[in-house]
Amino acid sequence: MDLMGQFDCKADAKGRVTLPNALKNQLMPMIEQDFVIKRAVFQDCLELFPKSEFDVLMKQVRAEKNISRDYDLFFRKFTAGMKIDVKVDSETGRVQIPRNLIEFANIEKEVVLNCADDRVEIWDKAKYEAVLQESEKVYPDVAEKIFNKKGGSADAVRNG
Repeated sequence: MDLMGQFDCKADAKGRVTLPNALKNQLMPMIEQDFVIKRAVFQDCLELFPKSEFDVLMKQVRAEKNISRDYDLFFRKFTAGMKIDVKVDSETGRVQIPRNLIEFANIEKEVVLNCADDRVEIWDKAKYEAVLQESEKVYPDVAEKIFNKKGGSADAVRNG
């Protein structure tokens, strides 16, 4: 998958979010399948995966399975609160976010949907803006490390 874009929208009092048409159109090829909503690992946001993409991720997680407290801790936190049979309404693009996940991500009313390749991050808008602001000083250094590690050039990003 190659999801792209950032979208501002609203969550209603019941935790329902209507995906903007541009995002719904990107998800159309898999809109009839189930989706998974879970807590993000590194941020206080949620992640919405098409089930097929999530299955690929779970295969990677299970490949690391061993008998250890670390794996148990990771797996428990990784799957905490996860909802695995989420439907995206093909007509309206509406998705229901479970209450426990709304509370985890502190989602109020204003929501940002940020596409991150194979998933859609679901953020409370104020929190998303704060995270972007916090990362502003380190972003150039992180970008340089990532592009130089893969043999690319940070100059190509700057000039592209």
